[in-house]
Amino acid sequence: MAVARLRSAAARLRPALAGAIGERRLLGTAAAAAEVTADAAAAVAAGVARWEPMGAREYYDYRRAIYGDITHKAILVDAAGTLLAPTEPMAQVYRTIGQKYGVEYSEDEILMRYRRAYAQPWGRSRLRYVNDGRPFWQHIVSSSTGCSDLQYFEEVYQYYTTEKAWHLCDPDAGRVFQALRRAGVKTAVVSNFDTRLRPLLQALKCDQWFDAVAVSAEVAAEKPNPTIFLKACDLLGVKPEETVHIGDDRRNDVWGARDAGCDAWLWGSDVYSFKEVAERIGVEV
Repeated sequence: MAVARLRSAAARLRPALAGAIGERRLLGTAAAAAEVTADAAAAVAAGVARWEPMGAREYYDYRRAIYGDITHKAILVDAAGTLLAPTEPMAQVYRTIGQKYGVEYSEDEILMRYRRAYAQPWGRSRLRYVNDGRPFWQHIVSSSTGCSDLQYFEEVYQYYTTEKAWHLCDPDAGRVFQALRRAGVKTAVVSNFDTRLRPLLQALKCDQWFDAVAVSAEVAAEKPNPTIFLKACDLLGVKPEETVHIGDDRRNDVWGARDAGCDAWLWGSDVYSFKEVAERIGVEV
């Protein structure tokens, strides 16, 4: 009964909790993901007051009445665009590396071609990221730059496996995740990614922050498919209604997680930092 009432309350609040900032990000565009992250950081730095959705406080009070002072037993986090962001714009990387292989397109042209290629259905398999994702990414790099040189592709591919290519969106993330784990809150990464994600998290020294990692290439399901969220909950040993997912893509992260029965907040709109996430669920950092 309590869970049914909670879901009913959450359903009524979903339109408000989706956030007030328009989403400009195109699916899978690293450059656009970095732009959203930069906008969020700028808003915080400028001291911009954020709108609190009507009824949100009552909803959190309601959850505390059911679950106690800590409103969620687990936090799920998206990788690219939420936990991690590209160090340099994708088009800049493709062009810089590609110059010695004869790539002549401008960064704007590469970005336009990338978006077009990424938006097209991937016909070789049901999933874009299968195992190491090489066939898919080889298609994307070739379509974006007009260069099919395998050595060029490997250089680009390997670059995105290193810590040089990525940085943490929130510099305080480590301190926050340590506080969450001390409070007994379980954590997991839920990401549409290939098998490079685990070694990448290790290279960035943030793998120890998480109790589990659900990667689409391993789970054989990509967000917004609820299966990947349910798998993460299963790995953590929690129920979906005890969980909140944080991600920067409204379709993949927010709608997908809610379809799985999880709570969900949009990064860069509902929340701007992991400290805010922790405090919202009742964990002091």
